[in-house]
Amino acid sequence: MYCAGKNYVASLLEKRGFSTLDVDKLGHTAIEQEREAILRRFGPEILGNKGGIDRKKLGALVFGESGELAALEAIVHPAVNRLTEQWLLEQEGTRLLAINAALLHKSSVFDRLDAIILVTAPWFVRLIRARGRDRLPWRELLRRFRSQRDFMSQYSRKNTDIYVIGNGLFAKPGRRLDGILGRLGADFVRDIRDFRTFP
Repeated sequence: MYCAGKNYVASLLEKRGFSTLDVDKLGHTAIEQEREAILRRFGPEILGNKGGIDRKKLGALVFGESGELAALEAIVHPAVNRLTEQWLLEQEGTRLLAINAALLHKSSVFDRLDAIILVTAPWFVRLIRARGRDRLPWRELLRRFRSQRDFMSQYSRKNTDIYVIGNGLFAKPGRRLDGILGRLGADFVRDIRDFRTFP
């Protein structure tokens, strides 16, 4: 969920010994790799002052516009999936892996996940966080929120355990995360026992 705190929870996983992949950052790399194809589809008005693709301008064009978003995803997602698979190869032999992704259900690794951790927060909390972080107009923020309405239905189609971590104003996501890792099995408990002093 947009601005629910998935990056924070990913940082907690790192403190507990996980190697994590930030798919949003891969998306930035993929946009640069596919620059020419994106410019052909969306035009030079998405360029910033220094000649690179301005992701805010691009986002304003595609969020809330299903056809435009689908066109961008058709260009970017194959590149993101290639980069994800490359990362997995580089992590061979590493037992504790976490993929931090907003569009997890569209990833090539979706069917290989052992568990999904869904980070949530109340709508108004996410809206305030988004406004403070991204400085976008309210209308643009609401369009982004609408574009993520049915994520849970996508995740529930996968035959794997889904764990929810609330990250509202007074939540303690670290405590909840430790409980989830403990429930995932004895191997996880052994691997994280030295990290339990973290919040």
